[in-house]
Amino acid sequence: MMGPSHALSGAAVWLTGSWALDQFADYHQSPLALAVGTAVCAGGALFPDLDLSGKVTRNQGGATVARTFGVFSLFIAEVMEKVSLGVYYATKLSRDPRRNNGHRTLTHTLPFTVLVGWGTTALCAAYGKWAVVSILFFMIGLALRGLFDEWAERAGWVIVTLASAAAAWFTFANLPGDRGYPMIGVAVGVGCFVHILGDMITKAGVPILWPIPIKRRMWLMVGLPNGIALRTGSKAEVIVLRTVLTVLSVLAAVGLVAPSVLHRFNIEV
Repeated sequence: MMGPSHALSGAAVWLTGSWALDQFADYHQSPLALAVGTAVCAGGALFPDLDLSGKVTRNQGGATVARTFGVFSLFIAEVMEKVSLGVYYATKLSRDPRRNNGHRTLTHTLPFTVLVGWGTTALCAAYGKWAVVSILFFMIGLALRGLFDEWAERAGWVIVTLASAAAAWFTFANLPGDRGYPMIGVAVGVGCFVHILGDMITKAGVPILWPIPIKRRMWLMVGLPNGIALRTGSKAEVIVLRTVLTVLSVLAAVGLVAPSVLHRFNIEV
């Protein structure tokens, strides 16, 4: 899927899940916590595509996420792509094909998703709000680049970076201290997992079963059959899928916010 679709799917899943927890598990979140979780999950849903690098010195190419912070994020993508390709060749079996890049390998696996989610939680627990503000800066930037792709393209990476820094600092200033913020790690992990599911409905698929060897292949790509698979950039993705995800997001957001608004104005339904 394209970057905007991935980011929107992360936001939709977090809002819908938050609504379900609110309704059926009596788990309530403040508006700030809800906004932070949604942004982080949307950013996390783009994070795996940091394995698609471009031309660092020219600030060109790469995935949507790789261009978020200009040459800086392109450099991170270059490193991640090379690490992913290295892991691929270090673990490939006889029937795994040769590759010249690491896209849709390591960062599109369940172990990577778990590692990123756990690592984020560990950083927040160890370093508190200072780790939180750094993670928020990065994830909010990815979310802005994905959810508002056309605006971000016009504004440029400097404006996106400044907007991300401002949003992260505002959140930092309003979050309570002395907490581990485990939900941030959960949001990143959920976002990465949603990304994997999104790529599974395309023709290329993802190596979701790695590192389980199957028929002398370690990197077996799992996806939908070509007849029903989603074609990247098609009307089915851009119009139908994004419309469904947008409706889900809006309905969930209204369901979460409406009760408190009605209560504030003493309106009973």
